[in-house]
Amino acid sequence: MSTATHPRTEDAATGSATVEFRSLRRAFGTTTALDGLDLDVRPGELLALLGPSGCGKTTALRILAGFESHDSGEVLVDGADITRIPAHRRDAGMVFQSYSLFPHLTAAENVAFGLRMRGAGKAERRRRAQELLELVGLPQRAGHYPHQMSGGQQQRIALARALALRPRVLLLDEPLSALDAKVRLALREEIRRLQQELGITTLFVTHDQEEALSMADRVAVLRAGRLEQCAAPSELYSRPATAFVAEFVGTMSRIPCARTAGGEVEVLGRRHPVDGELPADGDLHVLVRPEHVALAPADEGDALVVAAAFLGAVTRLTVRLADGTEVKSDLPTEAAAALPPGTRAALTLPARPVLVDRAPAGA
Repeated sequence: MSTATHPRTEDAATGSATVEFRSLRRAFGTTTALDGLDLDVRPGELLALLGPSGCGKTTALRILAGFESHDSGEVLVDGADITRIPAHRRDAGMVFQSYSLFPHLTAAENVAFGLRMRGAGKAERRRRAQELLELVGLPQRAGHYPHQMSGGQQQRIALARALALRPRVLLLDEPLSALDAKVRLALREEIRRLQQELGITTLFVTHDQEEALSMADRVAVLRAGRLEQCAAPSELYSRPATAFVAEFVGTMSRIPCARTAGGEVEVLGRRHPVDGELPADGDLHVLVRPEHVALAPADEGDALVVAAAFLGAVTRLTVRLADGTEVKSDLPTEAAAALPPGTRAALTLPARPVLVDRAPAGA
């Protein structure tokens, strides 16, 4: 894939839209896909909709595109309710997971298809297709058919086609999930570069947390049709608003803890203030990221190293506490060499507020 900087096209001057979902609800029979979704998308930002399968992220995208209806609530673009506007008039471009290119059309003809449907002249279609093919780094593929191109090239053609009509909103529905890891990494960098260059408001649906955190200005985490948290990637990772977000975004270990006076908890023999609300009742766990778990060899330590996974600069160790709880710790690989499986270790947590959640049923 070319990494050259392409000249800015006239798309960059078209502006970008605000998008608002207001109390959006949608059910399919007895299954609730969206349960009062409230979410704002700022002009020119790339917002990732992240969550497990069935959380409602693709339904929200398809409602915005006009491919699905909603039962109640509003979808606003630049403050105007677009409910009654048909899909082909919503000024949105959409890229699907499956590419959806026309197999009997060349790359240039695929890119220009929407322009042809709108009655653009042949010269205009050719000029615009060439411009978009250059933008995605594939001008040499103009005369090739989809079966003559790789999956990554096909997806870039699909992106060019979505941009051909100069939409004010770009919708990406898991567009990278069918690609291999190397191509996926390169293409997500290309999409982000193009999105920033054009300044187009973009919603990106994914279940891959790494994609969401590396590409998005903000990430909206959905669960069972509701918004759990919407924040910048760094805030989402370091200050998750709920236990679900904490465990869905990144890796978390759960360690049993006990309530103490003053609204604190005791974990591993030390007291910690609580980040957020302390559940009113039930058994409690603290949630801790691997990089916040310190380990040191100790003959009388409270933990036993049971596994090690080499991750390059760091190695992730799994340790087992006396009660059977397993905790993960990320250490510099050189330091982890002193803690091979079978080693006893002392485990400590930093003196900082901890996120506390009720222990799962049966834990």
